[in-house]
Amino acid sequence: MNKHVRAVALGKEPGDVLLRNGKIVDVLTESVYGGEVVLADGVIAGIAPYGTYSAAKKEIDVAGAFIAPGLINAHCHVESSMAAPEHYCAEELAWGVTTLITDPHEIANVAGAEGIRYMLQAGGHMPINYYVQLPSCVPATPFEHAGCIMDAAAMVELMDEPGVLGVGEMMNVPGVLNDAPDVLAKLELALQKKRVIDGHAPMLGGTALQAYAASGIDTDHESISWAEAREKLRAGMAVLVRQGSASKNLQVVLQGALAEGVDVQNMAFCTDDKHLADIRKEGSIRHCVKMAVALGMNPVRALRMASINAAKIYGLHRLGAIAPGWQADIVVFDNLEALRPLHVFHKGEDAVAKAAKVVPLVPAPALQGSVRPAPFTEADFAVEKFAAEKEYPVIRMLPGEILTAKESIGGADVPAALAAGSLHMIAVLERHHGTGYMGLGLIAGYGLRNGAVATTVAHDSHNLIVIGSTPKDMAVAAHQLVHLQGGYTLVEAGQVKGSVPLAICGLMSSAPAEQLIVSLEEIRTLAHAQGVPKGIDPFISLSFMALPVIPHLRITDMGMFDVDKFAFCEG
Repeated sequence: MNKHVRAVALGKEPGDVLLRNGKIVDVLTESVYGGEVVLADGVIAGIAPYGTYSAAKKEIDVAGAFIAPGLINAHCHVESSMAAPEHYCAEELAWGVTTLITDPHEIANVAGAEGIRYMLQAGGHMPINYYVQLPSCVPATPFEHAGCIMDAAAMVELMDEPGVLGVGEMMNVPGVLNDAPDVLAKLELALQKKRVIDGHAPMLGGTALQAYAASGIDTDHESISWAEAREKLRAGMAVLVRQGSASKNLQVVLQGALAEGVDVQNMAFCTDDKHLADIRKEGSIRHCVKMAVALGMNPVRALRMASINAAKIYGLHRLGAIAPGWQADIVVFDNLEALRPLHVFHKGEDAVAKAAKVVPLVPAPALQGSVRPAPFTEADFAVEKFAAEKEYPVIRMLPGEILTAKESIGGADVPAALAAGSLHMIAVLERHHGTGYMGLGLIAGYGLRNGAVATTVAHDSHNLIVIGSTPKDMAVAAHQLVHLQGGYTLVEAGQVKGSVPLAICGLMSSAPAEQLIVSLEEIRTLAHAQGVPKGIDPFISLSFMALPVIPHLRITDMGMFDVDKFAFCEG
């Protein structure tokens, strides 16, 4: 027990920080009341009426502003921001998020345990609560080659690392329902240790959902309708309401919850994946709260979803409320409509100021040298590989969607379609172990003229993916990414027109957030000017073309894949 904290609470000793003249946002009773808050030794020592506490090392008159618990992002992939963890955390802190529940699924597919430990260390030295749910599906499927395989034995070695909470999103729903031994071993590991297991069960319902929930799955963030969310809540699962850059489900889910007047105690907010520029513009969980209030939710209830609800779901003791003895993670908002953060505290210290002084970790050399495909040449992308007498599947990209359509073309028509720009070649090169695996296929709807685009962000195994209309341009783009050790690149007429290095596992940049945001916007603008249509993100849309679990047609380093048949295309 901390005698000093008790003495501060009693007014016998000065605290570290005293927040005067505030309005306390009490998520425990869903009320707001006037008072002041004194902090000591990283916790809230006491809350009392105005003028109760006479002294502290630092006093801040918040002048009627709202003293709320720090916000919690209940499920996010830091790597999807393409920023190093330190820069990502700084952006979250600026908008009042003091706790992150992360799933380092992306870096685990590249670097396994070493990548996860890097994320824990890089996030762990920031003034933020940085937690990890261990990735449960690495690789996501057996239809591609990832940089690492993480089985239950590998997870055992990490489960007791500081900052690890439990098991990340279990995407292998068929494996759960059909008693796959490797899947059950991962679930049993978490269950034995009484850890939280995150789910990933889009549109799952009926008896299948019952069996999935009965297997020990605690949460789900994939609900795209209120009916889906309600069924999962009734199955005992926590629903993490998602509002990211691509997947935006908050409005439809909360409209249903508000219309029916349900208790939201088992609901929290998350982003899943949100672009760095979007976080810089509007925040992450603060934006969720603001949307919820605009839909008619009581502001304090919305803040409850953004704080203590998430803390309870993940078993975070004495976190997520303004109460004595609770960790002093606090955000002071100007009001409950605009929700502009005036002060952000983590363990009683100015988190934004402290974050600005942190020097980012330098990743180990292996994490900055992960782009290692087997040697390749222009000939590997030769148009002649498409025989005139054969019929070939074509991926049709759809504006505003990561779903694709299935088309086909005769081999004899391929050269003319490539020359006309109505068709492009697409290739995925295994880039982790130099195995030489390479899938080559055809894609329509991308629109790029006279060039190529390549990226090492290629969900979920993050191999090197390149698209273009000529073998030369494709080879130039792919070689540029090997030279940079990962990132984005754009080629026009055989010349590199722009690149964004992502040298940390080919996924993240060590550049400051403001520099990275500008670089990403510049290369996207250049790609659109070169013909990529609106509704197609030149790089993010491309990165999903290698994910063989989203209908209908995809490509991996092993070839063209028909998701509907769950099999590789013939030929």
